[in-house]
Amino acid sequence: MEDVVMFSAKWWTLPLGKTWMAWTPATASFFLFIVLAITVMGVWEYYRPGGDPRRGVFAIDTTRGDRLFISLLGSAFIFIAWLFFIGSPLWWPMGIAVLWFVFVFRYV
Repeated sequence: MEDVVMFSAKWWTLPLGKTWMAWTPATASFFLFIVLAITVMGVWEYYRPGGDPRRGVFAIDTTRGDRLFISLLGSAFIFIAWLFFIGSPLWWPMGIAVLWFVFVFRYV
């Protein structure tokens, strides 16, 4: 029976263990993505220091770190709005969030 659950779509939201926090593969992936993004930004800054501020479509000076923060914050609002107005599945807002990341890093 447990093998059937692992191959269904529900495995993504099942608890990883009996801990004080309800870790699921989805929450673990989210935090791993944040760690990976910060690591990539750190390596990028090490090899190409400075991250010269630039003025984009929002008419504010932003560095790489600012654009990462704006991207993450905007993505959170995209997912929250999607959950409020539509619900699941969350594949569509993930696609919108990826497009938001590309937009922010290219034009902001």
